[in-house]
Amino acid sequence: MDNNKPVFKIAFIAGKLGDVDGVSLEVEKWIEVLREEGHEIFAVAGKFSTAVEGVPEENTLTIPDIRFDSKLQREYEQMVFPYLNKYQSYLTAQKLRDVVEEMSHKGSYIADIIFEFIQNNSIDVLVAQNTNAMPMTLLGGLAVYKLCTERRVATIFHHHDFWWERSRFSNSAIDSLLSETMPPRAPGLEHIVLSSYASHILRSIKRVQPRIIPNCEDFSNPVVADDYNSDFRESLGFSKDDVLVIQPTRIVPRKRIEDSVRLLARLGDAHPELKSKIKLVISLYQGDEPDVGYVEMIKNLAESSGVPLFFIADRIGSARGVDSQGRKIYTNRDALVHADLATYLPVWEGFGNAYLEAVAAKIPVVITNYLVYKTDIRIHDFDNIEIPDVYDHSGALVIPDEALEGIYNILTDPGLKQAVVEKNFRIGKDTFGLDVLKGSLTKLFDEYSFEILASRKRVSDSRIGFSV
Repeated sequence: MDNNKPVFKIAFIAGKLGDVDGVSLEVEKWIEVLREEGHEIFAVAGKFSTAVEGVPEENTLTIPDIRFDSKLQREYEQMVFPYLNKYQSYLTAQKLRDVVEEMSHKGSYIADIIFEFIQNNSIDVLVAQNTNAMPMTLLGGLAVYKLCTERRVATIFHHHDFWWERSRFSNSAIDSLLSETMPPRAPGLEHIVLSSYASHILRSIKRVQPRIIPNCEDFSNPVVADDYNSDFRESLGFSKDDVLVIQPTRIVPRKRIEDSVRLLARLGDAHPELKSKIKLVISLYQGDEPDVGYVEMIKNLAESSGVPLFFIADRIGSARGVDSQGRKIYTNRDALVHADLATYLPVWEGFGNAYLEAVAAKIPVVITNYLVYKTDIRIHDFDNIEIPDVYDHSGALVIPDEALEGIYNILTDPGLKQAVVEKNFRIGKDTFGLDVLKGSLTKLFDEYSFEILASRKRVSDSRIGFSV
């Protein structure tokens, strides 16, 4: 820590924190780095799935109305997004104006609650985690917008993906509101994106100049097989001879888990000696995105394809512990370290947290050439089993024979597997390690410090005025 640099009180805000989704995991890494630099951390969320490490309970604020699944959020989604809209034929122009006005009022009310929290704790800067990029917390996004534009609180927007990239949010009834607030273009704000592609899009659409800070992983303290997780297979009912293939993601359609099922069915048909050993394990829960029967579709496909499928989300958490039944809870990294292979075949990702977790766990990965992988990850010369992002007339991923042979070779040749995972680990540590994140965050807060210090004075002045 540089004693000559100012230290700040930094508040993270999100619809949820302390979970196993990519946003929550990345927030924890930012918090770890920022605390090491001497900053004090606060957190505001609609829901804390678990306590956020490094943030004392007295430094947290829970606002249920900004949860992804809050009653108000669900009602607004139904009204304004055609894909989710049950009331489309009843939403008159006047009703829409009333809904937007109501949302604005409630957003202002939540902004006031957060601003009081900022005043009471002398918070210097907000770090808004996807609140103003994805409208899954409409009231949270409006509150942050009002805080940074009306109260002029220094705000860093950390955008993981954008609403115009998701079909369920396209052609909405509130496009003008989303364009104004998600994200805002006001001066004095800082925008962070995960990839060069996202940077290009944001510059083109919003005419702002974002910084690129990719997802990172703690390669200096990677998960390994240890006393805690040594019983993972036995505890979950797997044998040492099973070929465990981990799908280390939430269950949402864009993760294309059906293609992992088809891939393993093809692999078993091509190599019968593996067929009885292959087990496909989905480690995380059903996501925050509409699935429209997606889980049942995956189950039916696996059954008809002869691929044993296991859902273990009830045994996976953001931290180790025990559940209400006294059963051991493992992390996603614990699951990966005991896997033989990871499947990661998304059609779209903001970056690829699950990929970095697999690399850090020294597990080989079969992966699709999704856009951000091609632009920002593949260029670093990782050694993966790649499948081109080509889909047939039915929408299924086209799986070339070379990919099946690549998987077979790495599963049956320990020397090849060791060489591949060690190479990937070295590249991952050099390009996406926490030291890289530390350098990026140090530069960010150094260059944004003038705006933060100005915001500190504005908050201090408002507190004096408020007390009078």
